[in-house]
Amino acid sequence: MGNVCRREDRLIDLHGRLHRGAYRAPPVRRVEIPKPDGGTRPLGIATLEDKIVQKAVADMILVPIYESEFLGFSYGFRPGRGAHNALDALTVGIEQRKINWILDADIRAFFDNLDRGWMIRFLEHRIGDKRLIRLITKWLNAGVMEGTDWTDTGRGVPQGAIVSPVLANAYLHYVFDLWVHKSWRKRKGKGDMIVVRYADDFVVGFQHQWEAESFLSDLRERLARFGLDMHPDKTRLIAFGRFAKARRKERGQGKPETFDFLGMTHFCVTTLRGKFRVGRKPSRKRVRRTLRRIKEELRKRRHMGKHEVARWLGRVINGWLNYYAVPGTSKALSRFVIAVKRLFLRALRRRSQKDRTEWSALARLIGVHWPEPTIRHPWPGQRLAVNTQGRSRMR
Repeated sequence: MGNVCRREDRLIDLHGRLHRGAYRAPPVRRVEIPKPDGGTRPLGIATLEDKIVQKAVADMILVPIYESEFLGFSYGFRPGRGAHNALDALTVGIEQRKINWILDADIRAFFDNLDRGWMIRFLEHRIGDKRLIRLITKWLNAGVMEGTDWTDTGRGVPQGAIVSPVLANAYLHYVFDLWVHKSWRKRKGKGDMIVVRYADDFVVGFQHQWEAESFLSDLRERLARFGLDMHPDKTRLIAFGRFAKARRKERGQGKPETFDFLGMTHFCVTTLRGKFRVGRKPSRKRVRRTLRRIKEELRKRRHMGKHEVARWLGRVINGWLNYYAVPGTSKALSRFVIAVKRLFLRALRRRSQKDRTEWSALARLIGVHWPEPTIRHPWPGQRLAVNTQGRSRMR
């Protein structure tokens, strides 16, 4: 009872400080987590009190304001608009529009290089309450703690903070979305064009090569104006679409290039009836990273019972299927499950020199604890039609 009273007293005190403007945003604790390319990604861990305030501001104020402003091709960190919605929109757009070129782009260190001055100016377009603007400014300028050292670069927002995703979406709404939709597409675009953005990762499709090259040049200038630039290794312009295979064959260049978006590798496919379709499968980087982590975890779980480890692997595979089991990935899913089986069998045999676990015994163990690798998602066009219900799919 005493703990409940103390928590209520602290919430009342927090509420009072917020209304008086006396709340001070504490610095976040920085933690570096490894990235697949060998680098690290800095994450900011806020205090519990700060998380409560950020959650309230994001869910009760910022999200209701900006959800009515954000455009239809903006996905990521938005209610009801997840990764699969973005993948569906991209696939349907390429298949149903005259798309021959794909710009796969990524903004370099977006959360670290975001200009705070522009951020505040953008927020003031829709938020007239100066107290809220001052509170957000406090979060932006709170800095980070690395050990006992406090630092603040004067740029960016803490990646990992609760309020950061909606702030990042608001920033790119003005820097990228409105510029693409109202300025570039309507004034310079001549052919078909699609746009799908998920946070700071986006794909733009074009009908004509000259449009794609012009857009890329103008986009570099646009981002530079706001202190941003595109990642040189993650930004590519490739020929892609219904005519890519035939045109590359004429030039003796082999199969069309592929691109990765949200963990999926996209490639050109021709059906048995000769119709073009966008093929999808788990990206090689994601598969290798997941198998490497499973191998490391199996080493740590050698002391556990076989059934306990099998149940854990079943949960891992179930999570993998929940995301990657989209139509057309049956072979890729089966290959992944077979690779996990081999890792599991090898881990079991290494428990003891006398262990002689066979595939038949492993199959019985797997049959009890592992899910079947079946497709779990509908075709992109089906789900997108239900979600949009006649509205523009890539407005």
